[in-house]
Amino acid sequence: MEHDQLILSAKDVNIRFNLRGKVLHAIRGIDLDLYQGEVLAIVGESGSGKSVFTKSFMGLLDANGSITGGTIDYYGMADGKPLRLSDLKTEKDWLRVRGREIAMIMQDPMTSLNPLKTIGDQILEAVTLHQGLKGTEARARTLEYLRDVGISDPEVRFKQYPHEFSGGMRQRVVIAIAVACSPKILICDEPTTALDVTIQAQILQLLKELRAKYHLTIVMITHDLGVVANIADRVAVMYAGDIVEIGTSDEIYYAPRHPYTWALLSSMPQMGIKGEDLFNIVGTPPNLFAEIRDRKTVV
Repeated sequence: MEHDQLILSAKDVNIRFNLRGKVLHAIRGIDLDLYQGEVLAIVGESGSGKSVFTKSFMGLLDANGSITGGTIDYYGMADGKPLRLSDLKTEKDWLRVRGREIAMIMQDPMTSLNPLKTIGDQILEAVTLHQGLKGTEARARTLEYLRDVGISDPEVRFKQYPHEFSGGMRQRVVIAIAVACSPKILICDEPTTALDVTIQAQILQLLKELRAKYHLTIVMITHDLGVVANIADRVAVMYAGDIVEIGTSDEIYYAPRHPYTWALLSSMPQMGIKGEDLFNIVGTPPNLFAEIRDRKTVV
């Protein structure tokens, strides 16, 4: 599938955090173009900056963090004019973007769900706020989203609370809430990490189906290259706050050009190999409190 319409562009983005009198250079001059309708996977080991980078698209950086250089432009607004996300400062400004333009699914669904409200009411709230529907029309749309994410008997499930759902079902509810906001970009931050392999496959298939039905652009964040092999159109590999390689899934999986990409692929467990030690990446990541020079991205 060809994707040639730009929906978001990050240019030379730098993000820093102030920690106990020191400055942590979390994101170091990243360039990234995101195209409408594609699934882009951002992979890398824990601490490489994947979540920090994408949280900057929604103004969700911690209070001690800020964008200190570069630009992030969003091209999906209804008026057709680009919106410079990196210039937004107030919560009022970000309300134009969060949910209704860019939505995010977090790793642990229980941190995203209110344990005191039924799941029906939580999806209904998103429908009412972002789609302007009320009454029976809003309820009917909510039930439709429950069916879309594969939750059977939605009339009964509508009245139940998060603790009455399994981990996989809770993740489906969180996906339903995100889609109910009618976003153009859906960021999935390690959405399958806490799930078993069978449920992982079901959630990934669900995301593919929702992408087609609702014309979503999906950013999939993960440390597991195996998770995104069958869903991603392109893969960006992050290391120490920078994208070191980006390409199509086939290019990354079958012809990696950067040593770190090769090392990540080599460290994946292989079926049928018994008694051999897993490949490990030698050394330690660079010190993010120091400047790193001579960065090169393989494209």
